[in-house]
Amino acid sequence: MEIVAHSRPALVAYQDLLRLHLDERAAGFTGSIEERTRNGRTYLYERFRLGTEMQSRYLGEDTPELRARLEKAQALKAQGDQRRARMTRLARTLRAEGFVTTDRETGSMLLAFSRVGVFRLGGTLVGTTAYSLYQGELGVRMDYEELAQTGDIDLASFERLSVALEDKVEENPGDILATLKFEAVPGIADRQVWRWRQSHSEAMVEFLTPAFGEECVRPLPALGVSAQALNYLNFLIADPIPAVALYRSGVLVQIPRPERFAIHKLIVADRRRGGPDHLKSRKDRAQAAFLIAVLAEDRPDELAEAYQDALSRGPRWRTRMAASLKRLPETEARLSELL
Repeated sequence: MEIVAHSRPALVAYQDLLRLHLDERAAGFTGSIEERTRNGRTYLYERFRLGTEMQSRYLGEDTPELRARLEKAQALKAQGDQRRARMTRLARTLRAEGFVTTDRETGSMLLAFSRVGVFRLGGTLVGTTAYSLYQGELGVRMDYEELAQTGDIDLASFERLSVALEDKVEENPGDILATLKFEAVPGIADRQVWRWRQSHSEAMVEFLTPAFGEECVRPLPALGVSAQALNYLNFLIADPIPAVALYRSGVLVQIPRPERFAIHKLIVADRRRGGPDHLKSRKDRAQAAFLIAVLAEDRPDELAEAYQDALSRGPRWRTRMAASLKRLPETEARLSELL
C-alpha cells in the first residue's frame, strides 16, 4: 500500500490553522472560570452575568492547554483581526498544497453546528466525514476511493456527558437542518427524531450515542436532539481530538482519535458483512487498512494501545476484529507485529 505524505510546509500550515482556531474559540471568554467535577473528571465553565442573572457556559474538559488559552483571552481578543486574516491565508495554502476541501453543503452545515456549540458540547464527527480530516492530523494524502461519500453526516456524543454538562446549544440542530432543506425522519415505533434527510438529495444527517446494552433511541439534552444508541461506539468517541474542516477559512470540529477510528472500523465492517450494507463494509475495511498502515509507521504505540484496549473488551470484540482481519492479511500482520 503506497502512502503519500503531504509536504512539511503543508503539515505546519495545518497545525498552525488548528492552533489559531482554538485561539479564536478561547478569545470569546469574558467571565470567570468555574470548575465542576463529574465521575472523576474536571470540566471548566465560563461564569458570566447576563442582565440580572448569572449564567454558565461550558468551555471544555480541564487541560493545561485550555487553561493557558483562557488566561490569555484578552490578548487573543485584541489579535482577532490579524488572526482571522492569517487563518484565511493558511486555508488558501492548504488548498494549493492539495488538501481535500469540504463541499459547500457539508461545510455550511458544519459551520452552523460549530457556531451554535455542537462540537464544544461534545458532538463528535464520525464516519467518512471524520476520516477525511485525518489528512491534516496524520499529514497524508487520500485518494477519491478512500473519501467516497454518500453525503451522510454522522455525529455522536455520550448521553451521560450530555446530561452532566448542564449546558445546551444556542440553536436546535433540527432548526438548522430545516433551513438547509433537511426533513425529519421520525422513528417507526416511537416517532422520536434522530435523523434528517435532505429533500433534494439522499443525504442523511444522523445523531448517535453509545449503547450499553439495548440499541434504542436516547436523548442528548446538550445537543437538543435524540440519538440512536449503538454498541461499540463508546470505544470510538472516547477522548476525541479537535480538527479543522477546510471550508472557507476552516471550521473547528471534533473527531475520534485515528487509532480508535481504525480499530472501530474493523468491528463495524464485520457487523455490516453480508447484509444490505456490504459495500459499506468493504469501505470500512479499506479505511481501517489505510489508517493502520500509516499509524503502524508513525504512531505505533498509540495504535498498539487502542488495539490492546479493544482486545481486552471481550470475546465478541475479538471475534469481530478477527473476522475483518482475515480479509486483510497485510493489516493483520502489521497489528501482530505491534504485539
